[in-house]
Amino acid sequence: MPGQARNFPLQEAFSSTLSLKSLIDRLGPGIITGAADDDPSGIATYSQAGAQTGFGLLWTVVLTWPMMVAVQSISARIGRVTGRGLAANMLDVFPRPAVGVLVALLFVANTINIGADLSAMGAAVRLVVGGSQHLYTVLFAIGCLLGTVFIPYHRYVDVLKWLTFSLFAYVGIVFTVKIDWHEVVVGALLPRFELSGESLTLVVAVFGTTISPYLFFWQSSQEVEEEEAHPQDAPLLEKPRQAPEQLHRIAWETGVGMGISNLVAFFIMLATAVTLHANGHTDIQSTEQAAQALKPIAGDFAFILFSIGIVGTGLLAVPVLAGSAAYAAGELFAWPTGLENPPREARGFYGVIAAAIVLGIAVDLSPLDPIKALIWSAVVNGVAVVPVLVAMMIVASRSTQMGRFVATRTQRVFGWITTAMMAVAAVAMFVLM
Repeated sequence: MPGQARNFPLQEAFSSTLSLKSLIDRLGPGIITGAADDDPSGIATYSQAGAQTGFGLLWTVVLTWPMMVAVQSISARIGRVTGRGLAANMLDVFPRPAVGVLVALLFVANTINIGADLSAMGAAVRLVVGGSQHLYTVLFAIGCLLGTVFIPYHRYVDVLKWLTFSLFAYVGIVFTVKIDWHEVVVGALLPRFELSGESLTLVVAVFGTTISPYLFFWQSSQEVEEEEAHPQDAPLLEKPRQAPEQLHRIAWETGVGMGISNLVAFFIMLATAVTLHANGHTDIQSTEQAAQALKPIAGDFAFILFSIGIVGTGLLAVPVLAGSAAYAAGELFAWPTGLENPPREARGFYGVIAAAIVLGIAVDLSPLDPIKALIWSAVVNGVAVVPVLVAMMIVASRSTQMGRFVATRTQRVFGWITTAMMAVAAVAMFVLM
């Protein structure tokens, strides 16, 4: 009508794209997976790398970004194309006992990681308020278990993901400390490390905490849950016309999620390099020492900020760790799976989650310091990831499994390079230890 503003389709689409709600709605599995990757194990490992080598291992988080994007995109692609999780697809290609071994390996690695994360969360709270670290650890374990079982994951994660923003405090180090940026660039672009068991163990730990097997199972299963939550969607093998939009979403979302994850990792390493390493503290033995890296930024509030980051990422990561093991086990035994299911409809699935969290408490009861436990959990992931990567790459490359949506040539190249890199690093570590 004359005098009345018209809404053109392009304007409506542009407005919708820019709206906050639209943006938040589009933050799916790739972003959450990236946030969960910077868990307490990652914080501890990157902190130790910066304290021990200064700028020497900055290249690791630069190198792993495109590799993370490739392997995580592949895992997401498998879930979205087939409408089934990673373990279920592996059963179509490999004998059940072989898949069972991979699932058992995942469960063991995740349980150790959960225990180390919970222990670090307890230690972080003790830094601020005192008291018993073990008591806090048990309370966190109970809270994570109850929250995972009785709160739909989409509500749980919407709250917790905001806590992870505390990790960006490490970025503030560039405004408070004099930094030799020439050395930073050299450390970021030129691989340098000693050929010793200790150095290679740390490299494997960085690789393992960055490229972890639980992230593959998690993102693949979350793509399945996302598809099932929208009645108009279906596996791409059934509705191939949805492929351009969905595969484009997976590509940009995973790239952004892994980019944020590695950016935070870079600055954690940089912060500990210019604070702890520069002052002769080359071996982090406790959570107190790890928190000292934030002193130039937060002063007396460093422990509080550090604790918020550890607790926030831990509360986000523990359900992901336990959930990925439960997805894999559920697919192996053909149980109902899904964090949106009520407990009575997925007893086996939630039973695996409960077992992983309860057994994880044993790590806290061990004499190993939380920081050392976190680093060794990253080493375990760095070793366990190799056979899982091999199996995933084979699945993603089979047209009988993926139809015409097999992994792209770029994904396959980077995926196999990642597999080879992780295998060489793990073997070299064992040889030189």
